[in-house]
Amino acid sequence: MRLEEDIKLDYSDVLFRPKRSTLKSRKDVNLKRTYRFKYSKNEWSGIPIMAANMDGVGEIDIAQNLAEFEMITCLTKQHDVKKLKKCKNIKKIYPHLALSVGIKKEDFENLNDVLKEFNFIKFICIDVANGYSEHFSKFVKSVRDKYPTKTIIAGNVVTADMTQELVLSGADIVKVGIGPGSVCTTRIQTGVGYPQLSAVIECADAAHGLGAHIIADGGCTCPGDVAKGFGGGADFVMLGGMLAGHDEGKGKLIKSNGKKYIEFYGSSSDVANKKHYGGLSDYRSSEGKIVRIKYRGKIKDTILNILGGVRSSCTYVGAPSLKQLSKCTTFVRVSNQFNDTFSK
Repeated sequence: MRLEEDIKLDYSDVLFRPKRSTLKSRKDVNLKRTYRFKYSKNEWSGIPIMAANMDGVGEIDIAQNLAEFEMITCLTKQHDVKKLKKCKNIKKIYPHLALSVGIKKEDFENLNDVLKEFNFIKFICIDVANGYSEHFSKFVKSVRDKYPTKTIIAGNVVTADMTQELVLSGADIVKVGIGPGSVCTTRIQTGVGYPQLSAVIECADAAHGLGAHIIADGGCTCPGDVAKGFGGGADFVMLGGMLAGHDEGKGKLIKSNGKKYIEFYGSSSDVANKKHYGGLSDYRSSEGKIVRIKYRGKIKDTILNILGGVRSSCTYVGAPSLKQLSKCTTFVRVSNQFNDTFSK
């Protein structure tokens, strides 16, 4: 047994320290980034915020809305050829789409079928809850060997050693986060995890040293957290719960006491496993939960709110662009990040 005693931090443990700024207005902040990826050599430009590959979030209608802002959507693993053919403007939005795949044989077969039909899609997201197995690293390498010109996202991990392992196995982008999500119960069920901000800082350092990129996946509860992810060194920030509850997600609408709610659940929950795989195997337990989110209407207003918050963060620390946010960031450790008197 070994105990690490140095302090690890979540987004809620810090605030940005404001600094003198020459910016006159939030509108002067440039949120677009341009990346060239390590192995695929593909170049991508846009706002590096991603929709997670979760039911109610990683959906085509959400992708079409996010693409208008040049943001990426990681589609759920259930998007097969039949589903994608229903998207009439897929050739317009494909630069901002990622196909998701697990490590099961049927997942990989579906990916192959989709790429035969839609070979112009550039991103592949290899997504498992636990990215620490040797089998997973070998699987990433096999996908890289088969698709040398695709930009491969792989995860999830939370430490430098496995970030480096996945990059060396062929990942262009490493997905960082174990347990911070709003409907994830991994930390409760397993006792495993890592405070998200510290994970982002550590993994970003490891990936950037090898010429790769990272996604901060999970743990964001507000636009300020999204900005903190970028401030900590993330190249992309992935959102689930913050993009759930909208018309475009096509989740189950529930009316209760005159109010509208939409069901949202974790990808490893009982609900998700019953819906997609016929239920949990006897040797597994659920590592996700189902919640009711207040109905939020159209997603455009939520996107504008998030982007407005990130722009404002940049003005407070003197960063004229998102690219420079991490360079301008000094975090202050706090015991309370905001006054919640009227939110209780």
